[in-house]
Amino acid sequence: MLLSKLRTTIFCGCRYAGKGLQQNSHQRPQLRQWLVRRNQSSITVEAGPSSTSAAVSVPNAATNRMVGRWLLGCSGLVVGAVVLGGVTRLTESGLSMVDWHLVREMKPPQSEAEWEAEFSKYKQFPEFKILNHEMTLPEFKFIFYMEWGHRMWGRLVGLAYILPAVYFWKKGYLARSMKGKVLGLCGFVFFQGLLGWYMVKSGLEEKPESHDVPRVSQYRLCAHLGSALVLYCASLWTGLTLILPANKMADSKRLMQLRRFAKGTGGLVFLTALSGAFVAGLDAGLVYNSFPKMADKWIPDDILAFSPALKNIFENPTTVQFDHRILAIGSLTAITGLYLFSRRMMLPRRAKIAISLLAAMAYTQVALGISTLLLYVPTPLAATHQSGSVALLTFAIWVLAELRKMPK
Repeated sequence: MLLSKLRTTIFCGCRYAGKGLQQNSHQRPQLRQWLVRRNQSSITVEAGPSSTSAAVSVPNAATNRMVGRWLLGCSGLVVGAVVLGGVTRLTESGLSMVDWHLVREMKPPQSEAEWEAEFSKYKQFPEFKILNHEMTLPEFKFIFYMEWGHRMWGRLVGLAYILPAVYFWKKGYLARSMKGKVLGLCGFVFFQGLLGWYMVKSGLEEKPESHDVPRVSQYRLCAHLGSALVLYCASLWTGLTLILPANKMADSKRLMQLRRFAKGTGGLVFLTALSGAFVAGLDAGLVYNSFPKMADKWIPDDILAFSPALKNIFENPTTVQFDHRILAIGSLTAITGLYLFSRRMMLPRRAKIAISLLAAMAYTQVALGISTLLLYVPTPLAATHQSGSVALLTFAIWVLAELRKMPK
């Protein structure tokens, strides 16, 4: 009896010990995994800030979107500068400030004595002597503030490019290829400011052999506008390519033709906008205010009045207006053809919207141009027409961004 109870006790004890060992064997890997996780978490916490900074220092989708939005904002400021410059030109305010200082001129005249001194400097130059010799001080203040506002806006554009560029560079948000582009854009802003003053100087020079209204050189005006448009297009293109993902489209023959067609159309739109600078510089919109004919003729008699013949393209107001008409009609025809060609293809939704808006803006811009001509260039309508050229160029760049190839 005693032996049987002892045997039962030993058997139960062994079985209980076996279960305990089995449970411990199951719990041991769990304990090991818990210790590993705890060590990893402590290592992550200790190395957290450095790993986070390392992740941020590498350009990624989030930082690319930030840089892209910055460049789109800068391109918007450039549009403002172009529009304000056009209004300054239309109100004949561009020659009111007869000198250029980067910092000192940021503060306009405050007292009446300072205004009189500024007005006295203006009186020494051809525009006052020939055109505005009866101008009063309040009238001078208006044109002065127009030009001052344009120059201050230009400084704002420069700061909007340079300061964020320094910040993004230090943060490591710019890839190596993007650093070169950003340096080029910032350098171009500085060049644009110098070119603007170089343009203004041409209107301040004494020209005894000329009895015409003092104005800036149409060549320098075209260069100033052209550089602003290049800066705008480069900023807009770079910003769109960083924000908008490339559309997945199979490279077919028709798609390649559409891309080439869109590039040629964009170039024609840009050239038409540049020709508008010659129209503004020579006041060519004030001759032959009829459409579609010019003084009841398709080709006016004085279209080649200057000699040599090449000089007419850039200095004869009649020829300049005629060329602008031809380029505008050519742009409208090309955009219409691009729209019709794209309708026969399967394109992404965004690309179709961009092409449709480009076509709609082209017809609006032509209507604005004709109205401006027929009404003898009223300032509000002319400023809207100049702004429309930038809008048309914007849609052309958007179309090119939507049709670009997928990066390899």
